[in-house]
Amino acid sequence: MSRGAWWQDAVFYQVYVRSFADSDGDGVGDLEGIHSRLGYLELLGVDALWLTPFYRSPMADHGYDIADPRDVDPVFGTLGDFDVLLTEAHKRGIKVTVDVVPNHTSNQHAWFKSAMAAKPGSPERDRYIFRDGVGPKGEDPPNNWVSTFGGPAWTRVPDGQWYLHLFAPQQPDLNWANPEVAADLERTLRFWLERGVDGFRIDVAHGMAKPPGLPDMDPRANPLGPSHYYDPRWDHDGVHEIHQMIRKVLDEFPDAMAVGEIWVTDEERLARYLRPDELHLAFNFRLVLTHFDADAMRTAIERSLAVPARTGAPATWTLGNHDVWRQVSRYGGGSLGVRRARAMALVELALPGAVYLYNGEELGLANVPLSPSDMADPRAKTSGAKFGRDVSRVPLPWEGDLPPFGFSRNPRTWLPMPASWAGLTVEKQIEDADSTLSLYRAAIELRKTHPAFSGDELEWYGAPAGCFAFRRRGGGLVCALNTSASPIALPPGDVLLASSPLVEGRLPADSAAWLV
Repeated sequence: MSRGAWWQDAVFYQVYVRSFADSDGDGVGDLEGIHSRLGYLELLGVDALWLTPFYRSPMADHGYDIADPRDVDPVFGTLGDFDVLLTEAHKRGIKVTVDVVPNHTSNQHAWFKSAMAAKPGSPERDRYIFRDGVGPKGEDPPNNWVSTFGGPAWTRVPDGQWYLHLFAPQQPDLNWANPEVAADLERTLRFWLERGVDGFRIDVAHGMAKPPGLPDMDPRANPLGPSHYYDPRWDHDGVHEIHQMIRKVLDEFPDAMAVGEIWVTDEERLARYLRPDELHLAFNFRLVLTHFDADAMRTAIERSLAVPARTGAPATWTLGNHDVWRQVSRYGGGSLGVRRARAMALVELALPGAVYLYNGEELGLANVPLSPSDMADPRAKTSGAKFGRDVSRVPLPWEGDLPPFGFSRNPRTWLPMPASWAGLTVEKQIEDADSTLSLYRAAIELRKTHPAFSGDELEWYGAPAGCFAFRRRGGGLVCALNTSASPIALPPGDVLLASSPLVEGRLPADSAAWLV
């Protein structure tokens, strides 16, 4: 049941703009395509959207390399299209939040072009992180930092200096010690807030500030994810001043919010981002990183709730996004993966706090095997396709029996769509009471309307091995999960919803249920 600020227990729906719906037939999703499908999002019952970047960009990283953060890229439409989408979403009671990317820009941004044309030590270069190299002729990078996309985090320019990029070379890191950088982000925030957006998702929210002297990272640190080894690239204390600046702007706009993408697993460090003068919400990736096991999931939930207990900020929950494998594939693929993904959807939607869904998970979509030649992800190109994220970014199937399934009138979509999705379209699932889409619709509706969904604390039942059950104190909702190989008896109560049909009143393997 809703209470307090709208974002505290909202169901957010991430729209990967390139892959949601294409209105103009170029094979790439766009803003008008989203507008045309608002009725579906209203029917699904979500409270808010999170739109991935739609700003002007050369698309080296599909929009996360931004050349102008205050304009729409023509591939996605116009500012007028955005305004119409925003207005129509609000008419349907759907909030709209958008991505901002304060860590870096595109190398085609006007600032970086000026920096390349300027001399070392110039004000233009000071907006980014340029350094002299080491070695007799400066032929080696300034330090040993590596890019999250593979290879060194430094690129040398013709005059011999090097610039830092924690991601692709086309994404130079900004220098947050330069006050011009903060002033420009404030201008961007106000630009979109004044147009009426309801909040922001802050990309790489733990990465903007850099430690003095740019010390070497521990060579054992994992370049592809968080590590307990010393890694000065992330979570430097100076980042909190940036979030305090962002919060001051947001506080001028009633009801506006910000959620940070923060890959920090230490609860005490993560809690610092949620102090009253910083972020409203922080993404919690523990469920994404946990395999399908009841004990592991319970630990992930308990550790996740430790941060809200420490800060007073709501918890957030997510099982997927555009950067990770889809749940069906992570949980074993095929019918097994679908059963487990359905079960985890009920677990996630039973928990107190805000929930972030990723477009297509409500259809039970799995990863799509792609050849290296089909992949466009820069991370795939630098890793030999081993870590390509495009497998979870394939466009959504809406209707019909053949690709492109109503996503576009162009059969050549930006990523190829599999013919095997013919049975998973919205059209096929929407009237099927047993479909994954119907399960999500029912779960979201109950979460929004049933009085059992109140209370921010959980109490845990005793449960058989491979299972758990928790109850929300206050409303009384009970959620049971069975990750064992056999059906189990359910806790006392009436079943509200189950992810799989019960077997003689028992919860089958790889399933979850809600009770009151």
